[in-house]
Amino acid sequence: MRAVVHHSFGSSDVLRIEQVARPDIADHEVLVRVHSAGLDRGVWHVMTGTPYLGRLVFGLRRPRNPVLGRDLAGTVTAVGARTTRFAVGDEVFGTGSGSFAQYAAAREDKLALKPAALGFAEAAVVPVSATTALQALRTGRVEAGQRVLVIGASGGVGSYAVQLAKAFGAEVTGVASTAKLDLVRALGADHVVDYTQSDFSDGGPYDLVIDIAGNPSLSRLRRALTPTGTAVITGGEEGGSFSGGLDRQLRGMVMSLFGRRKVRSFICKENAADLEELAGLIGSGKVTPSIDRTYPLAQAPDAMHHLETGQVRGKVAIVIDA
Repeated sequence: MRAVVHHSFGSSDVLRIEQVARPDIADHEVLVRVHSAGLDRGVWHVMTGTPYLGRLVFGLRRPRNPVLGRDLAGTVTAVGARTTRFAVGDEVFGTGSGSFAQYAAAREDKLALKPAALGFAEAAVVPVSATTALQALRTGRVEAGQRVLVIGASGGVGSYAVQLAKAFGAEVTGVASTAKLDLVRALGADHVVDYTQSDFSDGGPYDLVIDIAGNPSLSRLRRALTPTGTAVITGGEEGGSFSGGLDRQLRGMVMSLFGRRKVRSFICKENAADLEELAGLIGSGKVTPSIDRTYPLAQAPDAMHHLETGQVRGKVAIVIDA
């Protein structure tokens, strides 16, 4: 099969299109004919091998799995001996191993049936980003009527966080750059903040802040909160090459021990139940994937370069041709 591979860590220049063997599947896995794959910042971290702490998982000196990609949407072509949730021919979406390829192996507990309302490209950009947004809001214990601030509202996770917070009945303010404010409004945000012109902490106080951008200081986050508010940090690109944003998250957790304002973090756990909940929200029209561009498999390096520029509005999908 054709696949996007990288044999060393680095920028999008290390990506190659190669012929590789189709993956074998374990007892509780299925083999998915991938029709489309989603691109997210996590894949960029795997490609670059940064932060270096992540190499304990990615591979110390070279990629443990040279085939890139996690998000996928496609058709089941084979099932493991103990698989019970899916059959050959089912159209599914979720996460798998090496989805930037014509075929990928995926655990059945990390897949769900594809929402009928979505095409494969739209479904492929849901799993990681939307699940992260959903779990961030849960971590912050979002409630109807709360004032919620989403920092990084125009990105992959942020575009879902805005819509999900609205679906849960919150009043939502989205933070983005000037060029992306129209997208944030279109996603349903009640208010927008242009971070090049204003300080988001001046518009509070907020009951809940979802920080996806990874840039604000902890003091700014806390200043934006009500006396009993919560800030949830997910991701982080500014914490240095060794630990990324982990140190800021740890400092926030320590600060939460003193005072009623809380700073929390979490590790996203991909699972079928959350995918099914998201499928229901998509089916009801409360959540809609926002795709900036689609690229064919052969242009996956270009797609990654587009992500690296920081210009992506919403999500990017890789379309795998037959």
